[in-house]
Amino acid sequence: MDRIRNGETVITQMRKLVQNLGSSTEKYEEATLMRFLIARSMDPNKAAKMFVEWRKWRTAIVPGGFVNESEVSDELGARKIYLQSQMSKDGYPVLIIKVNKHFPSKDQPQLKKFVIHALDKAIASSVKEREIGNEKLIAIFDLQHITYKNVDARALITSFQFLQAYYPERLAKCYFLHMPSFFVSIWKMVSYFIEKATLDKVVIISNEDAMKEFVREVGEDTLPKEYGGQAELIAIQDVVVTQLHN
Repeated sequence: MDRIRNGETVITQMRKLVQNLGSSTEKYEEATLMRFLIARSMDPNKAAKMFVEWRKWRTAIVPGGFVNESEVSDELGARKIYLQSQMSKDGYPVLIIKVNKHFPSKDQPQLKKFVIHALDKAIASSVKEREIGNEKLIAIFDLQHITYKNVDARALITSFQFLQAYYPERLAKCYFLHMPSFFVSIWKMVSYFIEKATLDKVVIISNEDAMKEFVREVGEDTLPKEYGGQAELIAIQDVVVTQLHN
């Protein structure tokens, strides 16, 4: 996939273009740069711009390199996001969001930091000795028992837009479980704000056969018992990981 253009690989071209834009790729492996290239159809110019914007964003919103739990204590208190200790069958960390425990937040800056905290921690949980740069994750939205009070299209759009703009090629798959009929129109509206490449990774589980395939793909050892697996739910704040500084 490391294509040659004008005698140089696209990785080399991207590194030079990033430098021309006043930034640096010095601390980043090829796997990280490749994620940005794939997200921009292997166009080194577009990938370089995306990479530079990502670095500016990280510096502005996460100046310390990661979001401390104290910065998102209200969101963590709801115990609505879980991070399974066992990786999926393909080796991906699994985030589970219990949407019936979520209520739209008046503190949007904290909500955004909470999204970052959850994504960063999930990625960090899959790192063994050092980050390679191509780590991915699986997200599961459990919509069972939700009411209109739990609906937060803004938070959903923000989460997907963060994944697209600042976590390119980090999402392996996203599953929606127990989607009630009233949420279908809400999802259609939200999907207008999501790029096709991301939408292609979204699976809505709507019947028993799809549920069996979901369990097979993610793995019984990873999924909690309520989803047909054998594991226990683990709240994200109860998982200890080594924070990544980037």
